[in-house]
Amino acid sequence: MKSLTEENLEDCLLNKVDLRRQWISQMVEEMQKVVHHLTTEISRQDIRFQAIPYSDTYNENIKVLAPTQFLVTVPVKGLAGYREAQQQRWRYYTLRGARLPCPLRDPERLQQWLEVEQFTKSLWQWHEADVTIEGDIVPAKVLQVFRKLVENAIETCPLSGKVSMLMDSTVVRVAVETSSGQVEAELTPSVEIPTAWSKKAQWPSCLKRWPAPERVQCIKSFGFSLLACSNYHWQLSFLRAEQVLLEQLDEDGGCRRKCFQALRQMKEDVWCPGKRPVLTSHHLQTVLFWTCEKYPDPKDWRVFSKAFLRLVRKLHKCVSQHFLKHYFVRKGNLLQYASPAKLDAVAQKLASFLKDPRISLP
Repeated sequence: MKSLTEENLEDCLLNKVDLRRQWISQMVEEMQKVVHHLTTEISRQDIRFQAIPYSDTYNENIKVLAPTQFLVTVPVKGLAGYREAQQQRWRYYTLRGARLPCPLRDPERLQQWLEVEQFTKSLWQWHEADVTIEGDIVPAKVLQVFRKLVENAIETCPLSGKVSMLMDSTVVRVAVETSSGQVEAELTPSVEIPTAWSKKAQWPSCLKRWPAPERVQCIKSFGFSLLACSNYHWQLSFLRAEQVLLEQLDEDGGCRRKCFQALRQMKEDVWCPGKRPVLTSHHLQTVLFWTCEKYPDPKDWRVFSKAFLRLVRKLHKCVSQHFLKHYFVRKGNLLQYASPAKLDAVAQKLASFLKDPRISLP
């Protein structure tokens, strides 16, 4: 066990970070090949879904949530010229086409409806009944079509038994065998909207020094996405904008990225290990963004140990309160559906660490 105030703390944690980077890079490379094969076959079967090309560098469609948990966003084709819905209307349909006596509930803060007419250009296939009801593109129906395509692609592609479907009633999830072991990937159809910024994302707040105004405009220019991961409502996603924000963290010579990497390492090894953890890298990334906004001065990010502890305290507060605001859609709670018992267990570990900041990594 090493005290957080010892000089070699930073080296100790970041050595583990380097090892993790090498390990994850290898798994991502293998995952990319599998995803490319699957999506190429899916796109061949159904023109509405894009093939994800193999990339020697960063692949924006593959997000590492945890060492054995990946999110793969599969862009759709044939929907262009997005515009916000002009008027609100009630929906009375079910997924099977029955009529409800009362309207469906409104989307939550991180969700929205999606109508075919919100696009100025659309393939005729997006008007078909296999994905729409009363003019709405319904995520559950899109997922139903997509799930069948994934099943067919697994049987068709030369993947030598590397990929298998996992039973899940709400999302499309597969198990992939890599040289480092089995990993899980959630494959999610994604409507990319690069030409607009969601009206639900009232960001940034007034009088904030971080990020700089010119940086804000750059980030907003990347738009947002809508993910098919529920029955009736599309989930707002800002993966591209978040990645740009991450890439430009330390232009002032600070240690924000190092602190984030060390926080992630402790989370994965000590505070919240295992498959499908209650906290993912996305939660930690959001904690980092909020802390950067609260402490915009470069001097606050010069001493690693102090900055790292600041992040841990913020994480502990969010986990203890079961509340972590989405960075862009600030009324959304990223921990809304997380297990309270699991959050409390993580909060207890974080509290113990803060009382006696020592590290003991495997």
